[in-house]
Amino acid sequence: MKPKHQATQETMKILRGHRYELKPNNRQRTLLAKHAGCARFTYNWGLEQRIKRFHSQEGKDRFTNAEEQHRELVHQKRIEFPWMYEVSKCAPQEALRDLDKAFANFWRRRKKNLEVGFPKFKKKGQNDSFRLYGSIRLFEKAVQLPRLGRLRLKEVTNVRGRILSATVSRKADRWFVSFNVEQEHFTKPRIIGSKIGVDVGITSLATLSDGIMFDNPQGLPRKLRKLRRLSRQVSRKQKRSRNRQKAVIKLARLHWRISNVRKDALHKLTTYLAKNHSHIVIEDLCVKGLMKNQQLNRAIADVSFYEIRRQLEYKTKWYGSELIIAPRYFPSSKLCSRCGQTKDNLSLSERVFICKSCGWQIDRDLNTAINLVAASWAETENACLEVGGCRPTTGRCPSMMQELNTG
Repeated sequence: MKPKHQATQETMKILRGHRYELKPNNRQRTLLAKHAGCARFTYNWGLEQRIKRFHSQEGKDRFTNAEEQHRELVHQKRIEFPWMYEVSKCAPQEALRDLDKAFANFWRRRKKNLEVGFPKFKKKGQNDSFRLYGSIRLFEKAVQLPRLGRLRLKEVTNVRGRILSATVSRKADRWFVSFNVEQEHFTKPRIIGSKIGVDVGITSLATLSDGIMFDNPQGLPRKLRKLRRLSRQVSRKQKRSRNRQKAVIKLARLHWRISNVRKDALHKLTTYLAKNHSHIVIEDLCVKGLMKNQQLNRAIADVSFYEIRRQLEYKTKWYGSELIIAPRYFPSSKLCSRCGQTKDNLSLSERVFICKSCGWQIDRDLNTAINLVAASWAETENACLEVGGCRPTTGRCPSMMQELNTG
C-alpha cells in the first residue's frame, strides 16, 4: 500500500551534490594532476607552519587562519614556488580553508581533554582532490572549469540551480567532478502512515519492525581475500617502478568497487525508509564503543552505522517523513516485546530472543525493532528521562509497558 500524504507543500533551499565522471585527454590529465598536487602541497605547507607556530608561540599567537596564510603564500610563491602559477588560484586557497576546518576540529577536541593529534599530512596518490569556484559552465556532456578549459563528461548533465563550487577528485585511475549546487527544493507533503523501527546489524543490514529484512551485501568480506593478495603484490614490487604503479591502480580499483557496493546498499535502504514510512525510529548507537570489539570492528566499520543515520536525517526532510532517535541507554535488545520483562544478560551469540517470563520466542533483531517503535512515543521519551534514561540497571520503561499491555 502506497503511503498517503497531506496536502501542504513547502519549499526550502538545499545544497545538493551532482557527481559525474570526466573523460580527459593526456594533456588534461596532467593539468588535473598538477592541480591536485598543488592543493596537496599547500595543505602540507600550511599544516607544517601551523604546527611550528603552535609549539613556539603562546596564547592567541599560536593560531592563524587561512587568509593570513594565503597572504604569506602569495608572497613566497613568487620566488620559491613559481610553478604554482601554472594552476588556478582556487586550488591552494580552498586547500587552506580545508586546513582551517581541520585545525578547528583538532582544537575543539583538545579543549575537551580528548586524546587527539594534529591533522595528518596528505600523501601523494591518496584522496587526491581540489576545489574550484568562479566561472563554471555546464554543457550537455562537458564542463568548463577555470584554467582547465572544457572537459568532456561520460554522462549527460542534469544540474538545476546555482553552482557554488566544483570539486575534482581521483578514484583509482579515474577523475570525477562533483558540483555543489544550491537549489529550491519542494518538500513532499507529510506522509500519513505508521511508524517503523529499524535495527541495524552486521548479518542483515537492517531489520524492520514489520518483518522486512535488508541483506548486507558484504562488499568487504567477499573481496577480502583478493584485497590481501593485491596488497601483497604492491608491497613486493620495487618502489617507483612501473609494475608497482600498475599494482597500486589494481588495488585502488578494488577499494573503489567495495565502497560503491556499500554506498549502493545504504542509499537503497535509506531511500526506501524515507519514502514509505511516516516515522522512522533508530537507535542512538555509540559506534566508537562498538569499534573496541576486536572481533567485530572490521564488520562494523564496513556497515557504516552512522552513515545510515546521516542519510536519513536529510532524506526524511526531502520525502516528508520524520526521523526519531531512541535514547542511547534504552534496553531495546534485552526487553521482551510481548510482556515487557527485561533480561539481565544477553550475549551476542543469542540470535533468538527467549523470554523467561512468558516464553516468547522471536528473532533478536526483530524484537529490537519492535521495541524501538514503542520507545518512539512522546510519553515514552518523557518517562525515559524521568527514570534516568531507561538505563539497563533501571529495567523497564513504565509508560511503554502500559501501552504494550493495553495494545
